Amino acid sequence: MGGGHGHGGGGGHSTTYKGLTMHQPKRWHTVTGKGLCAIMWFWVLYRAKQDAPVILGWRHPWEGHEDHSSGHGHEHEHEAAH
Repeated sequence: MGGGHGHGGGGGHSTTYKGLTMHQPKRWHTVTGKGLCAIMWFWVLYRAKQDAPVILGWRHPWEGHEDHSSGHGHEHEHEAAH
């Protein structure tokens, strides 16, 4: 497997367990991983905020999009009331 030498390369510590040597990750790996993890959780929570009413059955997926209508008859309802 890995050879077992190379302790001087990265300056980090390593752990050997049953013949497998696990080296400490480099700092940029750790920082990048934490940053991508934060982006993932922000995205998950953002989507949960957007989709929770639909998932919980509080509203239908097609409700709440009146401002995105492109002439589907919603304007005519308001004109008839006036």
